[in-house]
Formats: sequence, structure tokens, C-alpha cells
Amino acid sequence: MQQDITMGGRIPGTNEPAFLVQATEKPECPVLIAAPHGGRNYPPQVIDRMRDPRYSQLRLEDRLIDLLAVEIARETGAPLILARAPRAMLDLNRADDDMDWTMVAEGAPADAPHSRANRRARSGLGLIPRRLSGLGEIWRSRHTQEEVNARIQHIHEPYHRAMSDSLSTIRRRWGTALLLDLHSMPPLKKRHPDDQPAEFVVGDRFGASSNGMLSATALRFLARNQRRAAHNRPYAGGYVLDRHGKPSLGIHAMQLEVCRSLYLDSRYEEASARMPVVAKLLAGLVRELAGELLSSAGGRDLRQAAE
Repeated sequence: MQQDITMGGRIPGTNEPAFLVQATEKPECPVLIAAPHGGRNYPPQVIDRMRDPRYSQLRLEDRLIDLLAVEIARETGAPLILARAPRAMLDLNRADDDMDWTMVAEGAPADAPHSRANRRARSGLGLIPRRLSGLGEIWRSRHTQEEVNARIQHIHEPYHRAMSDSLSTIRRRWGTALLLDLHSMPPLKKRHPDDQPAEFVVGDRFGASSNGMLSATALRFLARNQRRAAHNRPYAGGYVLDRHGKPSLGIHAMQLEVCRSLYLDSRYEEASARMPVVAKLLAGLVRELAGELLSSAGGRDLRQAAE
């Protein structure tokens, strides 16, 4: 079944969409694939304000994770939502008030709940990233409140509405739904000389965002395919899972971190010849998760989607 592609939101300062959704009214698969940190459509004025644009882009982006997501969706028929706005402008995996207000020229608005700024915002990785290890400050100058508001209005709010709508459509079709939020991570450090760090990290907010059997299914699948995987450490997921995971309502959310060395070149800049292999592996994971999701919900077999 050919999926329709719709564009949503807008990147402030341009006429470019902030994200795209690829789906149908009757999705073939109960898994929604998302890539919130894959956007790389940078307005010129954003690039101009960066102290070291290339350094910041490569470290803030989940580099080319959107290409991996597209291929997984193509192989499985899963619906898809991809950010096109870059994380440097606004991090879709943060709450819209998880902000370091000292980077805003006017300071915090009067009604800002200061207590919401968590450790990541204070360390420089809040709603709008501020600092990076090895670089320090990302920006040459502070942002304005008008810029922050525009990014929330045109990127953050419509993206999360579209995600909620997509998950609701899947649940109406199948009786249940799973969000698979794709991210990439740098290679994890060895804890000791003989350590073999995980290549994948499955996050479910320590069981709060999805049925534990789904995480167990993912971990078993990766182990069966001789892939090293960890659960919730060092990445348990963030705002996306907190907002959209509602297991009691039949909507589950899981984060999957993929080591960049698996599908990118040695500089972590371009796709390597291994990307199709990883896409095929993760397409198999999506199929297995879909089967477990429907089985645990007492739902129909995937083959009935065509009926």
C-alpha cells in the first residue's frame, strides 16, 4: 500500500516544513517509527550564529538516522514521522519549558516554571542546546524570546500533535500502538579492557512508557542476531516517551539508540556500506515487536491488515 506523505509545521525564517509524516488511514503495521534528531535543514541565519557550525551539527544531529528510518519503514510498511528542523534550533525530545533562560536575551518569562529545567538543560542540552563538550558555547549571541516562541509554535507543538494523531490512528486500526523513537549514539566507552559495550540501547523509562514484554522482545531479538544490547542504561528515553507512552491506554513508546559506528563511516559523517544491513536488521526488529504487541493485546495477525 502506497503511503501518503504530508508536511507539517514550519522552520521559522524559511518556508520549509519542520517535519514530514508518511502514513495511511489504515496503517499496515502497528509501529510508528520516528526520528526527532535527524533534521538537518538549517536556515542560513542559524548557521551564521553558530561559533563552529560543522562541529555542532555533527554532534547534535543523530547523523543520517532519518535515512535508516526511511528504509525500515519501506521494508515494513510502518508509518513514519521525521523531523526536518535541526536539533540545534529546538530539541523535540525536551519539554517546551525545559529551557536554560540565561541564553535568552530577555531572560525567563514571568510565568516560567524554573523548577522544570532539569540537569540536561543546566548542562547545556535543553530545549535549545547551549553547550557541547569540546566546544563550549554553541552560539555567538543570545536568542530572543520571540525566536524561542516561534520555534515552539511552529516546530515543537505541531510535531507532537502529529505524533499523537498518528498513534491514535494506529490504535484505532489495531487496538494498540507502539512508537519506536530512533536515535543514534557515539560508541560507548569500555568500562574495562575486556568490555564489549552495547551497540544498541533499548529505553522504556524503566518500564513506565511501554509493556516490559516489548523491551524483552527487542533484547531477545538483538541477542539472537548476535548484537550487543543494553536496557535503559545509559539511555532510558526522555520527553517523547514521557509524553506519548500510555501503556494503560494501549499506546506504548520505546527508544532505540543505534551506535553510529554500525552505519556511518569512520568520521561519523556519511553512510557506510553497512547501513542497508542495519536497516534490514531493524526492519526485522519492527516486525517482531509488531507481533508481540498484537499478541499481548489479543489483536489480529499482521496479515489481516490487508483485509
